Amino acid sequence: MKSALVAALVIGLTGLTLASGVVGAPQRRFNPDGSFWIIGDTPKGFEDFGGINLNSHRNRRLPASGINLTNGVVIRFKTISIAREKFTFTSNTRRGISYRFSGRFLKGGTFFSDISDDDAVLEGTLTKLSNGRVIAQAKLLFSYFGGT
Repeated sequence: MKSALVAALVIGLTGLTLASGVVGAPQRRFNPDGSFWIIGDTPKGFEDFGGINLNSHRNRRLPASGINLTNGVVIRFKTISIAREKFTFTSNTRRGISYRFSGRFLKGGTFFSDISDDDAVLEGTLTKLSNGRVIAQAKLLFSYFGGT
């Protein structure tokens, strides 16, 4: 009788752990809003590339969403798909130049509150095109900056 009670208690606790730890547990929100900068040296052909901006909140203090060039110009996204496991975009064309990216986020969560500016949080292949022709391509790691 005592062993049956212990077994029921263990099963009950295991069920409670599973229920609170897996089934029905609230999912952590994924929000990568902010800017992403290349970690390390900028590869040849990307000297004018400043970063990727994902700023969904329209705020004059933050750069507009798109590709930020080193001269301050922003090339807006033409298409974009943001999910933790797959992040892709193509940019509009400006003076014949456009960008495309395919990668994934290395971390989840709400980046503004959960991620350090030094962490590698994004990896993928960035492609630069001139009049639709590939002129530079590199597999890169990016760090996160949430803004000030």
